Amino acid sequence: DPRVEGWLLMSSPFPTTIIIGAYVYFATSLGPKLMENKKSFELRQIMVFYNFSIVALSLYMTYEFLMSGWATGYSFRCDIVDYSRSPTALRMVRVCWLYYFSKFIELLDTIFFVLRKKNSQVTFLHVFHHSIMPWTWWFGVKFAAGGLGTFHALLNCIVHAIMYTYYGLCSLGPAYHKYLWWKKYMTTIQLVQFIMVTGHIGQIYIMDDCQYQYPIFMFIIWLYGSMFLVLFLHFWYHAYTKGQRLPKMTRNGISKDQ
Repeated sequence: DPRVEGWLLMSSPFPTTIIIGAYVYFATSLGPKLMENKKSFELRQIMVFYNFSIVALSLYMTYEFLMSGWATGYSFRCDIVDYSRSPTALRMVRVCWLYYFSKFIELLDTIFFVLRKKNSQVTFLHVFHHSIMPWTWWFGVKFAAGGLGTFHALLNCIVHAIMYTYYGLCSLGPAYHKYLWWKKYMTTIQLVQFIMVTGHIGQIYIMDDCQYQYPIFMFIIWLYGSMFLVLFLHFWYHAYTKGQRLPKMTRNGISKDQ
C-alpha cells in the first residue's frame, strides 16, 4: 500500500521482527536471569498509569475504527479494502497503523511481569500472543489496511478497554477490589469476542463473489480466532462445568494474554 510509505516501521518487516526477537529473548531468558538475585520491583503507580492509558487508547481506537468504516458504511459482510486517498480511507489506514503500534506498547505487560518476578505469568501462550500480533499486523497494515479484516481489531479494542479497566482497578490496591465483582464475566466477554471474530470472518467461505483483495488474511484471522475460542472453551469447561482449580494465570478467565 503506497499510502504507508515512509511511516514508522513500515518500510520492511525486519525492524518489527528484530523488536519481537529481542522481546522474546528478554521475556524468556535475559529478563528472568537479570532478576534472579534481585528484589522484585514495586511498580504499582506505573502500572496504574499504564493500564488506564491503554483503556484510553483502546477507546480512541474503537471510535476511529467505527468512524472510518464500521459505523459509517461497512456492511459487516464483504467489506473490501478502500485503497483511495479519501478522508475516510486514510482515517482507516491511520487507525490500523496505530493498532499495530499499540501491540508494541502492550509488550510492557510482559516486562512488568518479569520485573515483578511474576515468571509464572510469562507462559508460552502469553509470549506467543504478544509476539504474533504485531508481526502479523505489519502485513495487515502494509497490504490491507481496511475492510472486513479489521473487524477483529475493533472487537479487540472494545475488549481491551474492559480488561485493562479491570487491571487498572486491580493495580489501585485492595481498597478498590470491591468494585471488581464483574471479574467472573471476563471469560464470557472473551468467548463472545472469539465467537464473533470466527463467525464474521468465516462468512468469506459461504459468500459468492466476495472480491476481498487478500483472502489469505481471512484464513489467518479465522485460524487465530478459532484457536483462542477452543482454548477459552477448554477453560470454561474445566472452570465452570467441572469446577476444577486452574493455575493462577488463567483463573476466572482473567489473563494478560488478551
